[in-house]
Amino acid sequence: MVRPILISGATIVSMDDTVGDLARGDILVVGERIAAIAPHIAAPDAERVDAAGRIAIPGLINAHMHTWQTGLRGLAADWTLLEYFRWVHAGLATRFRPEDIGIATLVGALGQIDAGATTLVDWCHNNPTPDHTDAAVEALAESGIRAAFFHGSPKPDPKPGEPHFSEVPHPRHEVERLRRGRFSSDEGLMTLGLAILGPHYSTLPVALSDFRLAQEFGLVTSMHQGGGPAKTPGAWETLLDEGLVDRSINIVHGNDLSDDLFARLVACGASFSATPENEMSQGHGFPVTGRLLALGAAPSVGVDIESVLAGDMLGVARIALATQRALDNAKSRAATGAIPATSTVRVRQALSWITVEGARMLRQEHRIGSLTPGKQADIVLVDARSLHLQPVHDPVATVVMQAGRGDIEAVMIAGRFRKRAGRLDYPGLDTKLAELAASGARIVHDLGLRQTAA
Repeated sequence: MVRPILISGATIVSMDDTVGDLARGDILVVGERIAAIAPHIAAPDAERVDAAGRIAIPGLINAHMHTWQTGLRGLAADWTLLEYFRWVHAGLATRFRPEDIGIATLVGALGQIDAGATTLVDWCHNNPTPDHTDAAVEALAESGIRAAFFHGSPKPDPKPGEPHFSEVPHPRHEVERLRRGRFSSDEGLMTLGLAILGPHYSTLPVALSDFRLAQEFGLVTSMHQGGGPAKTPGAWETLLDEGLVDRSINIVHGNDLSDDLFARLVACGASFSATPENEMSQGHGFPVTGRLLALGAAPSVGVDIESVLAGDMLGVARIALATQRALDNAKSRAATGAIPATSTVRVRQALSWITVEGARMLRQEHRIGSLTPGKQADIVLVDARSLHLQPVHDPVATVVMQAGRGDIEAVMIAGRFRKRAGRLDYPGLDTKLAELAASGARIVHDLGLRQTAA
């Protein structure tokens, strides 16, 4: 029998209205679950973890990342979305072997754990063969992260005689295969979702087919929305009229949706995942955060692509918050000529976007997203004793506005420490990093791009 673990003396930010926050409290973990949270817990048989001076928060949820691009870190930092489509999807992506997908996904997932993410939505859309898919899935399992594997499809330029990717329905046989195997349950450490083209990137018949496939299998289904003209104008209205939009539908970006259509989608329960830093960097537009808040909803938030930016969810949340405050402040000043009387968005809301809202998007709020007795023990300890974090007046503000990857001392996923005392629990990491570097260098060389030496 696994010995219980008592995390003792932490400042607890539970993100659960019933549990509340504790200036000093204990968390008892039994097996995979949180058994109790209280100011003091007597558990003499438990392994005691001294968490004095640490802030305990729910595991962070990265709601959208193309983890297969880890070996391309920084390569696309100066590219707009159009350049990204040209050089990544029509170019670099076509050079990936299954082993390239595997090593990139493994190191990318480990990087997420290191930065405090316990759940990764891996939006895998570079899987031209089942071997590519399986390499990604096995890598996620090896990393130990809680993963929602969103099975996608590649987007190369068609060869002569081949249909354009927008005309190809999502492969039913692959969904069936994955459902029969590792993803037969929706309650495991790894779960399955679909990463479909959506109406922005597919024909109407393909969109209808993919939405019905998702509904048949009862899977959370995600799609990009934005980036140039829609492939099928008016398709969203047809999907709505057909009753195919509900809370299982996840829309990534959505910056260019009209206000009326946006409101209809929200009213039907569709969730939105924003990737603020990348959206602003590559030309998508401003994130939809404020539009959601105005409708009584909220975004989940993701990194998107490490080929452009850092995979640090605390940094992403901070950018999301700062951007929306800037937009609101500018609107207020334009209307009144004065500085706003108070902030429109609070730091606790930003923390909820990378915890509670991520869980809601995945339809897993009963399992993850907050520190709640009975939920999975996905717990992050932030070491708040550092020079740059003292004194702590508001632990939520400390975490969101001042902490970073280096302050993540411990990460527990399903009751097991995957990072402890500032170190990942993964032997042989240097070897994996060398494999990643070799993979990335070969892919870049094969396409004829120049790689700057470190």
